[in-house]
Amino acid sequence: MNRSVLVVGFSTRHVAKSAFQAGFEVYAIDHFCDQDLAWYTRDRIRFEELGELPVAVEEMCLRHRIDLIIVTSGAESLKSGIPICGTSPEQAKKYLDKLEIQKFFEGLEIPTPQILPDDVYPAMVKPRTGAGGWRNQVVHNREEKELWEERFDNPPYISQALVKGLPSSVCCLADGARARAIAVNEQFLRGNGETAFGFSGSVTPSDSPANAAMIRYAETIAAASGCKGTVGVDFMADSNEVWAIEINPRFQATLDTVEMSTGRNLFSCHLDACHGKLPPHIPPPLHYAARRILFAERDMTVRADLCALHPLVADIPWPNTEMEEGQAVISVYGWGASKDAALAMLDKHNRLVRQYMG
Repeated sequence: MNRSVLVVGFSTRHVAKSAFQAGFEVYAIDHFCDQDLAWYTRDRIRFEELGELPVAVEEMCLRHRIDLIIVTSGAESLKSGIPICGTSPEQAKKYLDKLEIQKFFEGLEIPTPQILPDDVYPAMVKPRTGAGGWRNQVVHNREEKELWEERFDNPPYISQALVKGLPSSVCCLADGARARAIAVNEQFLRGNGETAFGFSGSVTPSDSPANAAMIRYAETIAAASGCKGTVGVDFMADSNEVWAIEINPRFQATLDTVEMSTGRNLFSCHLDACHGKLPPHIPPPLHYAARRILFAERDMTVRADLCALHPLVADIPWPNTEMEEGQAVISVYGWGASKDAALAMLDKHNRLVRQYMG
């Protein structure tokens, strides 16, 4: 009998697919429960609010024999009687607070954007908790910051100096004391509106001249973090400077392009790392892989069955799913022998998907 794994988090399809391809019997607790999640899982529970997770986990464990749990974004602090394979909730908690991340980077003497006093502008304001970057915003004066605070119900926040560079990340494997980088990624941000800094996709590998510096810093950070399994470190980088932004003690949203580019199964690599086995070197990329998330440009209903577009797409909504403006609709892929070729294919597939979406 195959070992069973329960994947828990806001979005789980990418990890569930990797676990399925690694030969596991997969179950999921997920906010979206898109069509293709059902392809890789024996059973699923959909939740609305993160506070529902403990009850959903208990219910799934009553339904099925679960050998281990893997957490994704939103579930890092989950505690369960079933072993969690990866960074412990107690250890992960340290890296869910952006102020604590700032102190951690500074303690390692890793370059990171400076914390600014409240009355210094322009500044990047970020809630101290939360993932995906969609609530981050550049403010130029007190009025803009007060509007931001009002919009998000006055969350605890940090205010950082603005830095230039390309949004990037390094995917690492760690065993609690050592770390090995697997891939450097360029990240896409939404780029406009109130969610301008929200994650919207990635390209693997990155062609940045700062790759070597990012790998060096990421391996130092991941090794010192005490995390286990897959660990992501976000950067802003240009040819002259590299700034560490965040550490993610879990599977990252770049998993798809990392696996497509390297040919490695990250779920298997994650398990190996949790048991003290790290790869001897960074795997060479087989080709370039790109993913972009398409968002609803208005309130809409996705009436078509987009499964026919697989494997060009993932995170496929069910027919007649209602979408609010700004909501993630579907992920689209491109690949090729160069970054330009991968992006050209991605653009072609984007146009095709939009035609089907109407």
